[in-house]
Amino acid sequence: MESVFFRRMTDSTEHNGEVDFFCGVLASEADALRSLSRAAAERLGGEITRAVGLLTACASAGGSVLVTGLGKSGLVGAKIAATMSSLGIPSHTVHPAEAAHGDLGRFRPKDVVIAISYSGETDEVIDLCAILRQDGLAIIGICNGPIESGDTPSTLERLATVTIRLGLKAEAGAPRFAAPTSSTTLTMAVGDALALAAAKRCEFSDADFARRHPGGSLGRLLRPVREILRYEVGKGFTGVADTLAVSEALRAAAESGGGRRPGAILLIDAVSGTLSGIFTDGDLRRLVLSDPARLDRPIREVMTRSPRTLNETALVRDAVRMFREHRQDEIPVVDAAHTPVGILDVQDLIAMKLVQD
Repeated sequence: MESVFFRRMTDSTEHNGEVDFFCGVLASEADALRSLSRAAAERLGGEITRAVGLLTACASAGGSVLVTGLGKSGLVGAKIAATMSSLGIPSHTVHPAEAAHGDLGRFRPKDVVIAISYSGETDEVIDLCAILRQDGLAIIGICNGPIESGDTPSTLERLATVTIRLGLKAEAGAPRFAAPTSSTTLTMAVGDALALAAAKRCEFSDADFARRHPGGSLGRLLRPVREILRYEVGKGFTGVADTLAVSEALRAAAESGGGRRPGAILLIDAVSGTLSGIFTDGDLRRLVLSDPARLDRPIREVMTRSPRTLNETALVRDAVRMFREHRQDEIPVVDAAHTPVGILDVQDLIAMKLVQD
């Protein structure tokens, strides 16, 4: 028998305000981000430029960005450090309480510290920053900062080389809940923005990102298309002259593939050697159903002329985008002279779990 408690917990009338509350939390955090973005544009430009400069100088000098914070700030700091490392800026976290018990040896003069404390008064963070300031290390502080112009700057602000102030007036969920919400969201967003701005100034590229992410979907998306070609010209696969009859072209393609072939034939201009068209299994099916006699006609009369192609230097993500936008199951890959290099079959992308069948 269903319990009264269960009925009360699942009765929608008991929780009809939850969706509104949920949406309100999201709206509050979004408002906080918009407010910080306006402040960054209007008042924090100098601090942002200096902070990005410290990060890029650190990376150029072979240093590391050491991120420290306590509690929720430490957890957010770990994400910031991971983002920095992903973007070519060596970074890791240091627990502020453990630093005084041996971890101070991690800090070098060419390193930069990102210190996170919402209040700017967290004892462990302040003690660490005071030591590092004496050692001459640059410190980027992230704290809430004075809300009103007459408020006294926090200790972290006084110790930091440059400070990014969040300027948050209330957490999402306040006053009913006191848990950090908007403040951690803002801190993480500031970390993302600093990391990306520094990577941009360092001219960090997709190729750099791919080298640091060889696994996972991100790494696969950033591989050059040519690296994943199963059907590459000269390696058990070739294009076919567009002057051949359809039946002859099919036979030539089958013989060159050694029993394995993609779902399309690449047609080549006999004079220029460039790609002139493509003929797919779907084209063959429609041709047989409509007029089988045309199998004896030149394939250039029924091929798809000037198909969409990818350059061999394109990335896998470009192929995924083409498939999703145009539902093109076979994508010819060409070189700079428009000479066929191979063909990318959508089944290759499906096997890589980048698109769904």
